[in-house]
Amino acid sequence: MVAKGKIVWISGPAVKAGGMSEAKMYETVEVGEDKLVGEIIRLTGDVAFVQVYESTSNLKPGEPVIGTGEPLSVTCGPGMMGTIYDGLQRPLDAIAKKSGAFMARGISVPPISKDKKWRFIPAIKKGDKVAPGTVLGIVNETPLVEHKIMAPPNFAGGIVDLVVKEGDYNIEEAVVSVRVDGKKEDLKMYHTWPVRRGRPFAERHDPDIPLITGQRVIDTFFPMMKGGTGAIPGGFGTGKTVTLHQVASWANSKVVIHVGCGERGNEMTEVLIKFPELIDPTSGRPLMERTLLVANTSNMPVAAREASIYTGVTMAEYYRDMGHDVVLVADSTSRWAEALREISGRLEEMPAEEGYPSYLASRLAEFYERAGRVQCLGSPDRAGSVTLIGAVSPSGADFTEPVTTHTTRFIKTFWALDTRLAYSRHYPAINWMTSYSAYVLNADKWWAENVDKERTKLRVEAYSILQREDVLKEIVRLLGPEALPDEEKLILDVARMLKEGYLQQSAYDEVDTYCSTTKQVKLLKIFVDFYKEALNALRGGAPLSAIRSLPVIAKIIRARFEISEKDLNRIDGLYEEMVKSIKALTAKEVPAVAQ
Repeated sequence: MVAKGKIVWISGPAVKAGGMSEAKMYETVEVGEDKLVGEIIRLTGDVAFVQVYESTSNLKPGEPVIGTGEPLSVTCGPGMMGTIYDGLQRPLDAIAKKSGAFMARGISVPPISKDKKWRFIPAIKKGDKVAPGTVLGIVNETPLVEHKIMAPPNFAGGIVDLVVKEGDYNIEEAVVSVRVDGKKEDLKMYHTWPVRRGRPFAERHDPDIPLITGQRVIDTFFPMMKGGTGAIPGGFGTGKTVTLHQVASWANSKVVIHVGCGERGNEMTEVLIKFPELIDPTSGRPLMERTLLVANTSNMPVAAREASIYTGVTMAEYYRDMGHDVVLVADSTSRWAEALREISGRLEEMPAEEGYPSYLASRLAEFYERAGRVQCLGSPDRAGSVTLIGAVSPSGADFTEPVTTHTTRFIKTFWALDTRLAYSRHYPAINWMTSYSAYVLNADKWWAENVDKERTKLRVEAYSILQREDVLKEIVRLLGPEALPDEEKLILDVARMLKEGYLQQSAYDEVDTYCSTTKQVKLLKIFVDFYKEALNALRGGAPLSAIRSLPVIAKIIRARFEISEKDLNRIDGLYEEMVKSIKALTAKEVPAVAQ
């Protein structure tokens, strides 16, 4: 039975409707004469509290509120890839054609075209069993993404009665008929799924495959795994958005979903302009052929901002269930939390720390727990992953504020951006002393098996140099660099080389924007072994000034953007030149440095 009531109270995006005794929690409703989209978030007797996802201007008490009987859902089917949606999965390009430059209130546009025909290639035959998640057929959605048409996760299961022949069909045409308990049920190329409920899976796998981003400081010291969770907090101007763009552009995933949640319009415009121009590094095709964008800027209705990350993660889970690796970047979860705070205030709920609702932590947990690498439902066997990375924008770069504090409880990788590094033009401004990753051991195992067995030792030695430099900086501040012995001065020199030649990386340099796994290991080795050879020479009587004046040092630092992926053998030549240059400083034999 459809719930029907009337508006009795309005406060910004929050509306109370009386006479809604038939309504259900999280049911979507049509509010007012313009049929604005809303969602029931609280029920008290026959009064429903509704958060409206559009502007409530000119809405009046007494206007009707009509339930749809369905929760807020995402339409999953071919045609999603390459589309720019708002927080409710409404395609912005289709809305622009229908209503012009300004979005009309109450406008309704299908999330995916119901008229466009897709080439459907059957994957089952008559008499086969169909279970939840079974692949019914294949549609080549874009040249980069093979779209698997699947039985819905809540499908009861049955025996195939009829399968259409290979051909062109729109999403409203039945492609498979299944007999369920003696009754015939038609399956189409799409289905819907509630955004606030995670899609089921057969089994969760351990995160043992790294997400290679091509960003050296991330892949080497603070790796992310496929199916992992991470956060990138930082103050204004520290480069959160650019870092997330780099991860989304270069990560070895199949599908990228970028959720612009409450960011400024000019930042989101940059994403909308930049992404269609980017080229996929592995195929040479436009990156948009494997990218979905959810644009919900700060000037859009605040309630839709709250829904946008759920919309994004539900679409991510849908592509995960096909067996794809999906990366979702949310920029930023702080703006999403602010939307929660505003709606909570309108509902007159008791505030917790800094005015955020008391359920902020549980909502963050609900979001991040939907990450994971899983065994998908149905046949054939396939595994997929959803990797969630959220930007956090703490006021004044204060990492003790509630959103950052609660986020760290639910994520495994923490890329802390430092305002001092950013203002000194060190990008990415990830602080190597305060950042961490719980996936380091799993990543080390993969690198040892697939790239280089020595890489783990190189990483540990390089990070040890950076740690020792951090301690020595305090002495330098108090006593000056002259108070240090030459061996400790060498540590400061090599740490500076590491920071300039390895940790820094330019997103706008054609060569330096991406660094392959092989190049990362070769560069790391040349820095670590420079320290070992220089220390041997120092102990053998070579003056520190002579080591500092070696011309090869500048070549090593510049190698990151002067040596391309096609000429990696030049790094080997540079390594030999480095060893010869240092050995030439002293003629006598010196004992090798303890490993």
